[in-house]
Amino acid sequence: MALGLFILTSNLLGVIPGFESPTADKVVPLGCAICAFVYYQTQGFKHAGVAYLKHFLGPIWWLSWLMVLIEIVSHLARVLSLTLRLYANMFAGDLVTMVFFSLIPIGVPIAFLALHIGVSFLQTYIFVLLTTVYLSGAVAEEH
Repeated sequence: MALGLFILTSNLLGVIPGFESPTADKVVPLGCAICAFVYYQTQGFKHAGVAYLKHFLGPIWWLSWLMVLIEIVSHLARVLSLTLRLYANMFAGDLVTMVFFSLIPIGVPIAFLALHIGVSFLQTYIFVLLTTVYLSGAVAEEH
């Protein structure tokens, strides 16, 4: 909840003329994604203990060596995906808004500011939703 609120307020700072969204810098979305990664891995270990590592092995024992590699790459790709999605969308939104403010200073940029606000809410929602999906996968019980 706090991470989502931080992302939303960071995204909305780009609406203020002269300001840039902190999430339009590469390090801020990476830090948020790493926090989400550490959180859902920690919750997975807290929920299942060391048995959480069986999640990485897959269902067939003789393919476990391959499944471990695939799962590690998959979990690291989640961090990359969360980072790039948030960074690229906020950077592009700031850039488009700045370009339209410099070309046409009255009227038209207001529409792009509204679009930027919508994109800010949408990107926050997507980040929090994906983190929740990753968390539910980490604490899921097999039947």
